Amino acid sequence: MRSIQRAVTAHFTTSLFVLLWSSGAIFAELGVRHASALAFLIARFALASLALAAIACWRGHWLPPRGGRRVTAAIGLLMGVYSIGYLLALERGITPGMLATLLGAQPILTLALVERRWSAPRGAGLLLALLGLALVVWRGLAGGGVSAAGAGFALAALVAITAGALLQKRSGVAPADGLALQTAIGVAMSALCLPLSNAPLAFDGSWALVVAVLWLGLVISVAGQMLFYRLMRDGDAVNVTSLFYLVPVVTTLMDALGFGHLPGLAELAGMAAILAGLALVFRHAPDRAMRQKKARRHVSESEASCRGHRPVAEDVSPDSQ
Repeated sequence: MRSIQRAVTAHFTTSLFVLLWSSGAIFAELGVRHASALAFLIARFALASLALAAIACWRGHWLPPRGGRRVTAAIGLLMGVYSIGYLLALERGITPGMLATLLGAQPILTLALVERRWSAPRGAGLLLALLGLALVVWRGLAGGGVSAAGAGFALAALVAITAGALLQKRSGVAPADGLALQTAIGVAMSALCLPLSNAPLAFDGSWALVVAVLWLGLVISVAGQMLFYRLMRDGDAVNVTSLFYLVPVVTTLMDALGFGHLPGLAELAGMAAILAGLALVFRHAPDRAMRQKKARRHVSESEASCRGHRPVAEDVSPDSQ
């Protein structure tokens, strides 16, 4: 019964994360229609900072432990680059569906960084997904629908969120301990980057803008970010980031329903290639259980050697003899 409950909880958590993260591009698009990108981002981070300050006051923890403050600040810088690049890409004409597709390549980048050796099917899947990504970006550039600056900001966001997520997993800092500092850094970075925006402090004060700020500030920057960090902490980095391959599909559906941005044939082909490539990559993932078994055997052999006992023959692989 407990195993069933854990499985249901895990599926609910991952499904909730995908839905929340997919909605981010939709509400960000709504926000930049009524405000400049960085004015919107400052409002979002300011609201998130107030919410996180209230949580920190309630918990009695304002900062992460001393040993984790530098790495937390570095993660904050990377997540700031991600958020700024994300909204500036939208401001320069990248549609939510295309942006989600570009960021859906995060598992590919994570795989390239954390695994040294790939099997042939995983390598083929990686290549297929990269070709799909190139099709989405370059077809849009050739047709004039996407600016080079917009694509550049989107790719900067991709690199930043990948590096930030991996650094967060290795830091060991609890999400609730570090997120307040990271969000404060995001506010400062947004203010410093105001000259990059087309209209630095333009906003119309409409209800649509208020809804977008509330959703991005509370649901995404607080709840969604904590959920993402928790999944990264408790799970395998490649497996968790593989959830992002679902985000382009969900976001594109939301985008079509909410804003009427129907994807073209080239975009659909690129998205299909990305999804097929990622499916191939993760279907042929290394057997994690086997790696853990080998690691435990290595530890037991080392402990036996330290005690002056020879491990039993059946526990010794031919390669180690």
